[in-house]
Amino acid sequence: MSTPSLERGVLLLVRGDELLVDRVAGVADEASGRRCTPATRFQIASISKQMAAVAVLLLAERGALSLSDPVVRRLPGKPPPQWSGITLHHLLTHTSGIGHWEEYPAIDLRGPAEPDELLDRFAALPPLFRPGAGWHYSSPGYVLLARTVEQVADRPYAEFLAEEVFAPLGMTGSFAGSGDGRPDVAVGHEGGRPSQSWDLATVSMGAGDVWCTGADLLTWLDVPRRGRLLAPASVAAMTAPHAPTGRPDEAYGYGFFVGPLAGRRAVHHSGDNGGFKAFAGWLPDSDARLVLLANQAEIDTVAVTSVLDAV
Repeated sequence: MSTPSLERGVLLLVRGDELLVDRVAGVADEASGRRCTPATRFQIASISKQMAAVAVLLLAERGALSLSDPVVRRLPGKPPPQWSGITLHHLLTHTSGIGHWEEYPAIDLRGPAEPDELLDRFAALPPLFRPGAGWHYSSPGYVLLARTVEQVADRPYAEFLAEEVFAPLGMTGSFAGSGDGRPDVAVGHEGGRPSQSWDLATVSMGAGDVWCTGADLLTWLDVPRRGRLLAPASVAAMTAPHAPTGRPDEAYGYGFFVGPLAGRRAVHHSGDNGGFKAFAGWLPDSDARLVLLANQAEIDTVAVTSVLDAV
C-alpha cells in the first residue's frame, strides 16, 4: 500500500483492530526544530463541529434542551427577530440560513472578539433563506451552538468539553481553545514558514477550536462507530442524512458529512485552519477509519483519502 506524501503531521489508517498505516513525519515547530510525535496536538479545525454537536446532544439527553428549541431562547441578550424560526436542529445541519465566514468580511478570524459583539455581527446580516429551505455551510451557526451550550450548562464551553466529552472518552491529549502555553502543540505552517492561525477561544469556538492527537481523533470515531458517550438514538440522529448538500448522494448529519468516500458509505469531515489540515472518516462496511492531522497548509486531503482504496 502506498502512503500519500505527508511532510508534517500524523496519518493513521485502521481496519477493525488492524493498524495499516501509522505515519508521523516532520517538524511540529520550524522555529525550534521540535519534531512531530504521537503526542503532538494539532488543530482539527471544522472537525470540531462534531464535538459541539455531541455537547448539544448530551444536554438534550439530559432534558436541559431540545433540538427543536428556537435558538433565540438559548442565547444571551436580545437575538434578532429574524432568527425566531431557527432551531438548534437547523444550526446543526447548516439549514438555518445563517451565512459562513465569507458573508461576514468585517470579522477578523485571526483576532479575538467580544462574544456579544460577535453575535451582533452575525445578526447584522439577514438569513440567506428561511430555516429549512436550503443548505449553506455555516461555521457561525456552530459558534451559536457553542454559546448555547455555555448558557444551558452554565459553564465555559471549553470546560464542558473537557469534563463531559474528552475525559469520559479518555481523550487526554485533546482540548478546546487557544494552544498558548500548552505542551506538545504543533505550529501551523504554510510555504515552510509558521502561519498565523485563527482565534480559537472566541471567534472559532464550537466551529473549529479543538486540538487533538492522532490517537485521540481515532478514539473520537468510536462515538459513531461504537456508540460511545451517547445514547443509540442520539448516535443515529448524529449520523442520519438530514440535509442534502448538493453533492451527489451526500447529506449532512450533525457535524458529519454522510455519503460516499472512496466509493463506499462513510461518515466523515475535513478541517482547514491557518496552517493546518485535518480529516477524520469512518467506513462502516469495512470498519476502516482514517485520521489525518497535518500542520502544513499544502496537504491535499482528497489525495490522502485515496489510501482508503486499499481497504
